[in-house]
Amino acid sequence: MDATLGLPVLTILIAVALLFDFLNGLHDAANSIATIVSTRVLRPQYAVFWAAFFNFVAFAVFGLHVANTIGTGIIDPSVVDATVIFAALVGAIAWNVITWALGIPSSSSHALIGGLVGAGMAKAGISAAVWSGLTKTLLAIVLSPLVGFLLALVLVAIVSWLSVRSTPFAVDRAFRILQFASASLYSLGHGGNDAQKTMGIIAVLLYSQGHLGDTFEIPFWVVLACQSAMALGTLMGGWRIVRTMGLRITKLTPMQGFCAETGGAATLFIATYLGVPVSTTHTITGAIVGVGAARRLSAVRWNVASSIVYAWVITIPASAAVAAATYWVVQILK
Repeated sequence: MDATLGLPVLTILIAVALLFDFLNGLHDAANSIATIVSTRVLRPQYAVFWAAFFNFVAFAVFGLHVANTIGTGIIDPSVVDATVIFAALVGAIAWNVITWALGIPSSSSHALIGGLVGAGMAKAGISAAVWSGLTKTLLAIVLSPLVGFLLALVLVAIVSWLSVRSTPFAVDRAFRILQFASASLYSLGHGGNDAQKTMGIIAVLLYSQGHLGDTFEIPFWVVLACQSAMALGTLMGGWRIVRTMGLRITKLTPMQGFCAETGGAATLFIATYLGVPVSTTHTITGAIVGVGAARRLSAVRWNVASSIVYAWVITIPASAAVAAATYWVVQILK
């Protein structure tokens, strides 16, 4: 482990972590607002305020299970030092910026996990990984979009059956109102799961420097700082990815938007309660594909969906490679 850092260096590293959190909110704003914007229930400028508010207040609803998983369940805390944290954040931020510029809805969460794994293994080899936590996270890559897909599919079937005697106009009007609730729930789930990942990074950095004593915990100021950074990022929006998520995968009605958001929110609530750092991007994409497939398989633009899957597959290795390279460069320059 590095010698204890001076306050300026520690402050800079925390600022870089909060920059990642801001970019996470910017990158993943589409997850929270794509459906409500694409169904024209809310204009984009109002939708981002709506999502940012619920992103911020999420800390009052959920515990800090995900933050603890990131802090102690991905790589061994004894391996963590300033260089590892810096390299992990560079790997994650670099991948976020690349995919944001290309309009690809990749996972900020898995970019961060890949960065941690790459930097940790660059320092200490394979033994740096906490395989129980890492395996749980990798399993969630497959399960979270699948669960979102199935829940959205089931919700469409239930809602369609309940609405069979209603006029299309009445159904559309009702679900335009209900989408406010479903978008709020999804934004709450997004803020609850994603902001905690940066909390875990900052807390394990403070712990490695002896600022938390002998017990790993998440200081309340870290919670507030991370929720605020994510909310500000969401306010800035991520319009390239909104277009991909809300318009290019399938055409959504307010009823379908409600089902996608509710199915995705339920998945995030379960994962956050269990302390699993899932991808909000994977989850909402699976749910959107689910509502499109419920109408008919041809309603989904599978070429767009498949290109998103390719990005998911390479996110962890790509961010891990950038993080490992950054770690080695910093070591050479020391």
